[in-house]
Amino acid sequence: MQNQLTVQDIYVYPIKSLGGIRLDEAWVEERGFQFDRRWMLVNSEGGFVSQREFPEMAILQVLIAQDSLVVFDKRNRSSQIRIPINQEMADPITVRVWDDEVEAVKVGDEFDRWFSEKLGVKVSLVKMPSTTRRKVDPKYAKNGESVSFADGMPYLLIGQSSLNDLNARLSEHVPMDRFRPNIVFRGGAPFAEDKINFMKIGNLEFSLIKPCARCVLTTVDQDTGKKGKEPLKTLASFRTKDNKVLFGQNMVALSNGKIKIGDSVEFMG
Repeated sequence: MQNQLTVQDIYVYPIKSLGGIRLDEAWVEERGFQFDRRWMLVNSEGGFVSQREFPEMAILQVLIAQDSLVVFDKRNRSSQIRIPINQEMADPITVRVWDDEVEAVKVGDEFDRWFSEKLGVKVSLVKMPSTTRRKVDPKYAKNGESVSFADGMPYLLIGQSSLNDLNARLSEHVPMDRFRPNIVFRGGAPFAEDKINFMKIGNLEFSLIKPCARCVLTTVDQDTGKKGKEPLKTLASFRTKDNKVLFGQNMVALSNGKIKIGDSVEFMG
């Protein structure tokens, strides 16, 4: 079975809780893939906003251009904005991701206005500078790793077989984008990722830390921004432990470098 495991999909989400991007290859860094969740929308108090409160964030799609992020409305692609990846930064401000307070910088008033109009609420676009160190919870870190604006861990792994198992229980299948993984692998048994502690992708090593607890974000259709009850309702019926609904595995990278679709995946116990 080991030789049959390969990387099927690679995803990044440059702006937290906006539409993700499937890549052919990506650079593995300590705090997550390059570009992954390095930007975020915050409210007037500096707290992050997400599809949990604003499911319509799903219809704002992000693309990575040569020197910028392009964000467009899936309902009207002509409604778009271009955000420079590298630009002069403003003075730092304090923002919050769950219980963490970290330094970020505002990207610019024109971007704040565009996103505020789209969401119907005042928000600001911020970026995490390279100097910011948001530490992974010490209970889970292996080497004192930092993380981006992601909920808590740098990487999320899901096996395609696990989604296939879930879809076999649903009256209407859901795509993998409901779960916003970083890496999807092909091959192996359903939920094989639950049973391993370490893995290699190509020559790079990862440590699987803990199962990922799922929330209402999984019920948001990423094409329409509409919220329903599935797949969380069905998932809860057979994947609940300690009052948490689990699907996928959180990881940290033990080495840096490039991975690509088709790379071999090796479980290491």
